Amino acid sequence: MAQNQSKAVKYTFSGHESFHCRQMWLKKGFDHLKQHRSFNDPDATVLLGVGKNMLTSIKFWLKSFGLLNEDETPNAFADFLFDNNGFDPYLEDDQSLWLLHYYLIKTNFSSIYSLIFNEFRKEKIQFTKDQFIAFALRKMEQVNIKTVADDFDVFKKMYLEKSEDGKLSEDSFTGLLSELQLLRTKEKGVYYIDQGERPTLSPEVLLYSILDNDRYGYSISLQSLEHDEDGPGNVFALTRQELLDKIEMLTSSYPWITYNDQAGVKEIQFKEKPSNPLNVLDLSICK
Repeated sequence: MAQNQSKAVKYTFSGHESFHCRQMWLKKGFDHLKQHRSFNDPDATVLLGVGKNMLTSIKFWLKSFGLLNEDETPNAFADFLFDNNGFDPYLEDDQSLWLLHYYLIKTNFSSIYSLIFNEFRKEKIQFTKDQFIAFALRKMEQVNIKTVADDFDVFKKMYLEKSEDGKLSEDSFTGLLSELQLLRTKEKGVYYIDQGERPTLSPEVLLYSILDNDRYGYSISLQSLEHDEDGPGNVFALTRQELLDKIEMLTSSYPWITYNDQAGVKEIQFKEKPSNPLNVLDLSICK
């Protein structure tokens, strides 16, 4: 796995073995670990029904989606989502996909996702693979061009609704996050992040992303929510109006949340905060 250091920011590429995350891989990997097994067990490939490279990829995606503790055991978010009595073990709810998308960017274990959503798409509204590679070369002193190119190909497969050539193959199955409709094609080889309405994004998932962000206190400016690294505006590619609409829904539903728009001050304010941000999801999202 290639790692590059620039201005105290660690960028990590590769590790997925050129496989985008399949629909059931996270649940399979979670169940395997909850049985007190390891991906290093001699019979792990047999138990999971995958080859050695796919096994490595499953472990990589569990880490990339922020589902593991440092000792590679499932964390609280993984339990919330994938436990047999969890919110959505088989990822049938769009809210689960939005949460995984948020964690993929926030965790930054696979840096391409954070780079594209937080930075690159602002520089290039429409972009090609070569343009992203050039961007990565400017960000990092040493980077393997082929490694970054492979990451970009996996990124496409993760988010595009269908393969660009229209052909079906084992490698072109629909990506895990394609239903979010975040990545679009202008023409073959030209892509853009669709910044528009998000009818499938619940206000509670947006709220969770704010409460879970260590940078945010009890008063947060609208500008910060729009433009901060890992803020909801960047992560979910929201317009200002869409962000305001979600905030209005939150203030209508939760008396401990207010929005102030007076004397040039635009900010969301919390009178209190849940001790565990996951409680917002557990109590508010209905399947």
